[in-house]
Amino acid sequence: MNHLTPPRHLREWIADHLDPLHDDAVEGGLRRSDFDLNPEQHAPRDQPLKPAAVLIGLIEREEGINVLLTRRSDRLRSHTGQVALPGGRQDPGERPVDTALREAHEEVGLDPRFVRPVGLSTPYQTGTGFLITPVVGFVSHGFSLSPNPDEVADIFETPFHYLMEPSNYVEEEWHAPTGERRRYYATRHAEQYIWGATAGILRALRERLYGAALG
Repeated sequence: MNHLTPPRHLREWIADHLDPLHDDAVEGGLRRSDFDLNPEQHAPRDQPLKPAAVLIGLIEREEGINVLLTRRSDRLRSHTGQVALPGGRQDPGERPVDTALREAHEEVGLDPRFVRPVGLSTPYQTGTGFLITPVVGFVSHGFSLSPNPDEVADIFETPFHYLMEPSNYVEEEWHAPTGERRRYYATRHAEQYIWGATAGILRALRERLYGAALG
């Protein structure tokens, strides 16, 4: 399957490669993480992971499928200005799909009626202690978006086929003032810099769909 595949067949093919929507991300299951490129670093073992979810919103355009992405507001206390998928921490009693739809509505004004969730991708553990479940959903025509200025500085779309191409990603390294180094994946498209957990989640989706280990 590629970006030239008819949308209906692509939707079915993607859904067939994902976990059911009623599943939850459970500790001990298959996952990707910030530690994949930093094996010398270890997550605290005595602290439970905080559940979160993001929406990988797939939008059908004439030129192909795009992925809905945001740039976080400079008003936020953490990860300011970074590119992200709409999402956030799960509230008690929520499933990942509930969280992803709620957060997308709160952050960018995406009405859940226009989203058809089709499955869950590989969970991703961050170095800050979150276990993020990516919810993949197709966004139907007729939707409108309105960013929440307290959370989102910009909304944009990036071609799905570009984000699914491993050669578009590079490994980069961040040096902390303390001397600590952290490696992460990153890619640039149309002046947008996509890196860290967002890049890791998208690469994990590619691995899930095409079955090839990405290292």
